[in-house]
Amino acid sequence: MFKRISALVVVGLAAMSVAACGGGGSTTAGTSGGGDSTITMGFSQVGAESGWRTANTKSVQDAAKKAGIELKFSDAQQKQENQIKAIRSYIQQKVDIIAFSPVVESGWDTVLKEAQNAKIPVILTDRAVDSKDTSLYKTFLGSDFVEEGKKAGQWLVEEYKDSTDPVNIVELQGTTGSAPANDRKAGFAEVIAAESKFKIVASQTGDFTRAKGKEVMEAFLKAQPDIDVLYAHNDDMGLGAIEAIEGAGKVPGKDIKIITVDAVKDGMQALADGKINYIVECSPLLGPQLMDLAKKVVKGEQVPPRVVTEETTFTQEQAKQVLSTRQY
Repeated sequence: MFKRISALVVVGLAAMSVAACGGGGSTTAGTSGGGDSTITMGFSQVGAESGWRTANTKSVQDAAKKAGIELKFSDAQQKQENQIKAIRSYIQQKVDIIAFSPVVESGWDTVLKEAQNAKIPVILTDRAVDSKDTSLYKTFLGSDFVEEGKKAGQWLVEEYKDSTDPVNIVELQGTTGSAPANDRKAGFAEVIAAESKFKIVASQTGDFTRAKGKEVMEAFLKAQPDIDVLYAHNDDMGLGAIEAIEGAGKVPGKDIKIITVDAVKDGMQALADGKINYIVECSPLLGPQLMDLAKKVVKGEQVPPRVVTEETTFTQEQAKQVLSTRQY
């Protein structure tokens, strides 16, 4: 998954007849004689910055193969310009549908308009864009990141409900400008704002990576003598922070309470071990839903403008119960 994958060609035909591929007749493959045709999807992934993202990529690839959809895959390596190039390449190749998980929220209108003019429908997965023109994409499939932030904040409020002392929080944000970073921060801040004892004393991006999470947490520990809580926007940054906390001679989960988002297997193991205190789930297994939506869109069927994935939260005991069956 850490290598750029130029294309994943899936052998097999989708058991469906497509009258006009591309959501408006941009291509004519399979239209003669009323035979079946294979849907071609161009998919641009953010990168491979975390265990979550690797699992998300595998889910999309496996689901495409099972659905009989030809997948052209591109790894943007966390750079917006790479995604824009990939989308333009998909337009030139006249794929039937484009799906992508945006690196950041802003700056997509021009390339999305190009896809629209080419009559190629677009599905947003995992992350949203901030375009005011919602006609530029058919639907957005993914988590409610604001709600995830709120769940993290609600656990913190409950955990410290009997305490009157100040609670000093450091925050490891996701990639600057990305939807999950913006929304997880906003949801968390909204909940803890009701009580003045909660204070975010430091907040900085860790780019959703374990290495950067460790690096930034080391800086936090040097600059902030009294840290009670770490809120990390994903498990990988939290796991990196655990290394920094242990390196500083402190006990993660006790000396510093830790809240993370994702619930990947490594994070769940740390939760079961007591090094993380609470995880808000964000499921990466979006592939089957994405392929189902893609088939409906290509056929011209109406789909909801927003499809929210179902997710939960985990305490230490809950993590222990499900860890052995965790898929990612």
